[in-house]
Amino acid sequence: QVQLAESGGGLVQAGGSLRLSCAASGRAFNTYAMGWFRQPPGQERELLGKITGSGRGTYYAASVKDRISISRDNDRKMVTLEMLRLRPEDTAVYYCAASESYSSNWKTYEYWGQGTQVTVSS
Repeated sequence: QVQLAESGGGLVQAGGSLRLSCAASGRAFNTYAMGWFRQPPGQERELLGKITGSGRGTYYAASVKDRISISRDNDRKMVTLEMLRLRPEDTAVYYCAASESYSSNWKTYEYWGQGTQVTVSS
């Protein structure tokens, strides 16, 4: 079992950058693919990107791939999301999640953090 906790959210000005961290606890962290998701108000949860357990493979959603980067440190059990050139429409609750499969479907992620609010002001 894995416990996840996001940090780093808050209020950001449009055009600024964001760095979110996800701290994990539990066993075998490096066997889980990790995904970053967000859920804007009144909208469905969407995948931003994911990273394999080893960290050697990443995938980014087309809508954000020119603005984000995901990395992980398995020794520290941390996953990081960096996002540039933020826009008001990036306002959402951001989640990290763990999956035993390298999936893009949020329903297949077994473990979730509590989420962190990111608000982008114009």
